[in-house]
Amino acid sequence: MPGKVNPTQTEAMTMLAAQVMANDVAVGLGGAGGQLEMNVFKPLILHNAMQSITLLADGCANFRRFLVEGMEPDRARIAQHVERSLMLVTALAPVIGYDRAAQVAHAAMARGITLREAALRMGVVSAEEFDAVVDPRKMVLF
Repeated sequence: MPGKVNPTQTEAMTMLAAQVMANDVAVGLGGAGGQLEMNVFKPLILHNAMQSITLLADGCANFRRFLVEGMEPDRARIAQHVERSLMLVTALAPVIGYDRAAQVAHAAMARGITLREAALRMGVVSAEEFDAVVDPRKMVLF
């Protein structure tokens, strides 16, 4: 398909994760299979634990090298998604009350508009008040 980007690194990480989970099952069974103070499963335990460590180390290094490095966020698109996020209504609730905030969220969703547009159309806050109260940067920890 023209323009398709092959997700090889993410697919490799999911396969790696499946193998690590399988190794964990083997380690668990090996740990449970020992009798008294002798556990004949120690080689199995050690082999699978070491394989998992190697897989995770190599997989994370390759994921970083071949996928993460050089990746740039599409800030304009992120801003659009944040602006259209209905979760921002939680910042309005203390100002206009839970019920009115819920009405604003439902109106925005039903009409396919932003919370800001819905709140202004409904007249529950002014544009200045909305912008002062609904600031996504204040809603996250850095």
